[in-house]
Amino acid sequence: MDENRSEHWERRVLEKLALEGLAEQKRRRRWGVFFKLVALFYVGLAMWILGDFGAAEPLDGGRFTALVSVDGVIAPKGEASAERVVAALQSAFDDGGTQGVVLRINSPGGSPVQAGIINDEIARLRALHPQVPVYAVVEDVCASGGYYVAVAADRIFVDKASIVGSIGVLMDGFGFAGLMDKLGVERRLLTAGENKGFLDPYSPQNPKQLEHAKAMLGDIHSQFIAAVRKGRGTRLKETPEMFTGLMWTGAKSVQLGLADGFGTVESVARDVVKAENVRDFTQKPGLAERFAERFGTDMAESLMNTLGKTTVR
Repeated sequence: MDENRSEHWERRVLEKLALEGLAEQKRRRRWGVFFKLVALFYVGLAMWILGDFGAAEPLDGGRFTALVSVDGVIAPKGEASAERVVAALQSAFDDGGTQGVVLRINSPGGSPVQAGIINDEIARLRALHPQVPVYAVVEDVCASGGYYVAVAADRIFVDKASIVGSIGVLMDGFGFAGLMDKLGVERRLLTAGENKGFLDPYSPQNPKQLEHAKAMLGDIHSQFIAAVRKGRGTRLKETPEMFTGLMWTGAKSVQLGLADGFGTVESVARDVVKAENVRDFTQKPGLAERFAERFGTDMAESLMNTLGKTTVR
């Protein structure tokens, strides 16, 4: 009797241990699958960030429409910097399969220098490759520096609700002189050169320096206007408000001659360039580069917001 009980007890213990072992294996498999899925997700995310999944490569390697995006603020070291856009344009024009170049623009503007460099490079490449047309396709916004870039194209296409224009220049910043007086803070600024403290935000405005700043803005504005007139030519229906910094809808911009018609990247590639395959030449930064640039941009913007900055917007 005791032996039977002992055997039953041992069998139950063994069965329990076996079941626990199976349960543990199942738990390990479940956790293993979970961690593999998590790892796969992060690998896929990294590949998406570092890679370029927006490019539609032509399967036959033949004729295609080259796409270059100008997305966001046009500024040094940003994704829409002259360095990146110019490199993308050069690659697009140099490729023997390029039948036309489409500039996809969604930008509120930015640096007049960066926009001017891109405008000049488009003109140079068009002269070197007269058989390759350039078209600008506006999405949500093409204002100021964005429009400065667009006018270098052969034709500009918009959506009827796009925002287009803002042909003007501004310099913005802050003045703290009044606040410092209220707080009893004394500004001690030492300079070598009468105007070295030009537009210092902690000092009262100097009328002479203010006039000089306005003259500089006027010069840059004149350069912008000249670029618009050169790019649009007789298509432009000038009005007294056209160069005052106002913006218009895409539908109104067509009426004013600021744009030529309505279209998207796909419709322009298909119906205008006659090369439906689109290949994206846009220069995209990697993950580490994006982080470094974002950190540097934040630091630079903090400094520029203190000292004041000039933008075509």
